[in-house]
Amino acid sequence: MQQSETMVEKSREIFFCYAREDEEFRQSLEKQLRALRRQGLITLWHDRQIPPGTEWEGEINRHLNSAQIILLLVSPDFIDSDYCFGIEMRRAMERHQRGEARVIPVILRPTLWQGAPFGKLQALPTDAIPVTSKKWHNQDEAFFTIAEGIKKVIEDFFSPARENILQSQQNMRDVSQSPSPQSFQQVSTPLAAPSQPFAQTSSVISPSSPMKPSSEVAQWSEPK
Repeated sequence: MQQSETMVEKSREIFFCYAREDEEFRQSLEKQLRALRRQGLITLWHDRQIPPGTEWEGEINRHLNSAQIILLLVSPDFIDSDYCFGIEMRRAMERHQRGEARVIPVILRPTLWQGAPFGKLQALPTDAIPVTSKKWHNQDEAFFTIAEGIKKVIEDFFSPARENILQSQQNMRDVSQSPSPQSFQQVSTPLAAPSQPFAQTSSVISPSSPMKPSSEVAQWSEPK
């Protein structure tokens, strides 16, 4: 199988960042996204999957640092949560700004989110209309548009051509940050003494130097 085909079939991990009060909304969105999971396009992860006896914060950080898509399920409870807003969201934005992941705000309920660090990102559903708004015929319609938007992100942001470009840029950064062995050799190698007498270069005279009489030039250039 060719490399491009392998990259297309690679699943993208989606991380749910949400408040516990919005558990029901997360479940409804997860149902809409299962069609993409059945196609092998995505895997889904949230904190309810942490096994008993596991150190929960370390497990969350591991998936938060590995996910390619991070969904911020925005609501008044999300903004109010010190852990969601102060820790998970800020770490997600750091990875987004470095191009390591794509952060997508999903507006569940009306709240003042435009002034948040993610306020300038394009949000879902369409026009950032909250899922609970009566402008939707029902919530299934809203979650369907969210799933469509996520599918478009996978097709555009994670296309093979884009990933090849990102990988090339990363390789160039790695090379530029690595010191060249030749540079150390050039610096540490002493300059070799000239093997020929300077008489052979006597015909080259600097324009800024005063001209000597021809007798002096001949006397200096001919060894005795």
